[in-house]
Amino acid sequence: MRKSLLISLLAAACFSLTSPAAGDVRTAAALRDRALADSTAWNLLESLTTEIGPRPVGSPAYNRARGWAVAKLKALGFANIRVEPFVKPSWSRGAESAEVVKPYPLRLSIIGLGGSVPTPPAGIEAPIVVLNNYSELLAAGNQAFRGKIVVVNQPMTRTEDGSGYGAAVTARNGNGEAAKRGAVAYLIRSISTGTARAPHTGAIWGVTGPQIPSAALGVPDADLLARMAARGPVRLRLKMASSANPNSTAWNISGEIRGSVRPDQVIVVGGHFDSWDPGTGAIDDGAGVAITTAAAALIGRLPLHPRRTIRLVMWGSEETGGSSDAYLAAHKGEIAKIVLAGESDLGADRAYAVMLPEGSAKAPALAPLAALLAPLKVFVAPDAPKHGGSDIEGLQKAGVPVVAVNQDASRYFDYHHSADDTLDIVDRSQLQQNVAAWAALLYWVADGTVDFRTKPAH
Repeated sequence: MRKSLLISLLAAACFSLTSPAAGDVRTAAALRDRALADSTAWNLLESLTTEIGPRPVGSPAYNRARGWAVAKLKALGFANIRVEPFVKPSWSRGAESAEVVKPYPLRLSIIGLGGSVPTPPAGIEAPIVVLNNYSELLAAGNQAFRGKIVVVNQPMTRTEDGSGYGAAVTARNGNGEAAKRGAVAYLIRSISTGTARAPHTGAIWGVTGPQIPSAALGVPDADLLARMAARGPVRLRLKMASSANPNSTAWNISGEIRGSVRPDQVIVVGGHFDSWDPGTGAIDDGAGVAITTAAAALIGRLPLHPRRTIRLVMWGSEETGGSSDAYLAAHKGEIAKIVLAGESDLGADRAYAVMLPEGSAKAPALAPLAALLAPLKVFVAPDAPKHGGSDIEGLQKAGVPVVAVNQDASRYFDYHHSADDTLDIVDRSQLQQNVAAWAALLYWVADGTVDFRTKPAH
């Protein structure tokens, strides 16, 4: 026997003492437990936030992140690494300021909303009108706020599943509605569950017609303006600068853990590596990139890969859109071969539930998942996910089944899109618990034969 072959066989035998052969519950459990002590996700997140920092599309840091992503995928042993460019608009903020002129001079904490038009160079000075919620804006008549700065002070409800965000975020897109009613600028209370003064940004979506400068206020500042307005007239001065590029380049970057039996059957999973600019994009969505990359890399270290291919994607433009459509356009020809898609994009706090495609939770072949995830305090939910994630919504609409790993979002929106989105708010043990949940889930699905497009027989 050749010496090199003997060494390989001995190495495989040693591996099997602690990691049973792929294809059984013991392998999935070993992956799960190994993930709880594995530092890959933390190291990736620390590297991304320290070496690259905030990553808006079109920025120099974003361009550096492309090289970072490729280098990390290579170092972790991913195969078939692809960098897929697509053209989209980008937006960059300039200097921003807001201050109360009357009755009590005070500088305010604001941040421009992504895509906002700038003020004139000299700024805007105007009286304000404070509304308690977005519904009050929609109920107002034509030209009701002529010449005024509209301030919507609508609070967000804290929820474990993040559903409070969906209810509150509609106010961010009120720019056009305020303009129709004669407003000269539009300010909102940050879409946040926290009380920090740091304001939270986010993109303006779907505004047509006239646009006016738009920004978010720190939560205490929004409340302060409401108290001032309750006493009498308030006048603000607002200055915002920004620039736009209609032809920036973004990239979806991917690598694969190739399947051992059916490499043509693909599971697509990942997070988005772009971020907003005030923080370093740790929880949105460096954590999602780190979690899914680490989970796939752990599976890639097995001596025998699972049957199906796991494709890890770092999507390049979630915050201002574009990744989903670009990925679908580039992969239309393989939609039928994409078995399942999933995205991690809700921070790094503990996972508590897995949601499988409709009917799959009761499939006999997936029954072991409940026991595999139980030590992590993660359960298999009976309901299917309605929305798998912004970057996979194109795949979902094209018929690809989606999976969701639900995370505790109770504190996520304290930091989301703000200067406080930094590495120090990430709990390392909870980050690794997410990796463990994804690793067990991905391995079990990748090594199985379940067709998620066909409702399994019960």
